[in-house]
Amino acid sequence: MSDSAVTRILARLQEGESASSEELLPLVYQELRRLAAARLGQEAAGQTLQPTALVHEAYLRLIGDDCSDVRWDHRGHFFAAAAEAMRRILVESARRKGRLKHGGGRQRVLEADIAARIPEGPEDLLSLDEALTAFAEESPDKAELVKLRYFAGLSEAEAAQALAISRATASRWWTYAKAWMYDRLRNADGE
Repeated sequence: MSDSAVTRILARLQEGESASSEELLPLVYQELRRLAAARLGQEAAGQTLQPTALVHEAYLRLIGDDCSDVRWDHRGHFFAAAAEAMRRILVESARRKGRLKHGGGRQRVLEADIAARIPEGPEDLLSLDEALTAFAEESPDKAELVKLRYFAGLSEAEAAQALAISRATASRWWTYAKAWMYDRLRNADGE
């Protein structure tokens, strides 16, 4: 995928050329699909949201009816926005599943593993979202790196490129972010 082609199409979208969204989707679809599949692959068993649906929902949120008020500086900025959209969709899905109306008080048990306890996916994602929100208040740049690595499935090098930082900086930020998030999540479980 050509970075300059995507950047040009994004600029045309911002100028109000809604037809450009038809040109953009084929250029970014495979990468968005790969990112969504990688992210959903980390979810607990029983996830009903499929990568294709996640990509389409995120794309609709990004492009929508009128994206002339949204500013994407470059391809990396667009993918960062896509990662954030995917994060929000997954969190909304987890919250919805956590409601009593949708069986939030119940736990799924597989016949083969009747005695084994199944991890509570939606609650784990909600805890992660709360920790990430708190981390973003303290270190917004590092939180963006976490979103790109965890929710978009980007490698360290890809995330560094998207954030326009060096790979060494991305490595240091990632190490710090993992330690901060681990500590926050561990303390949340202990409360």
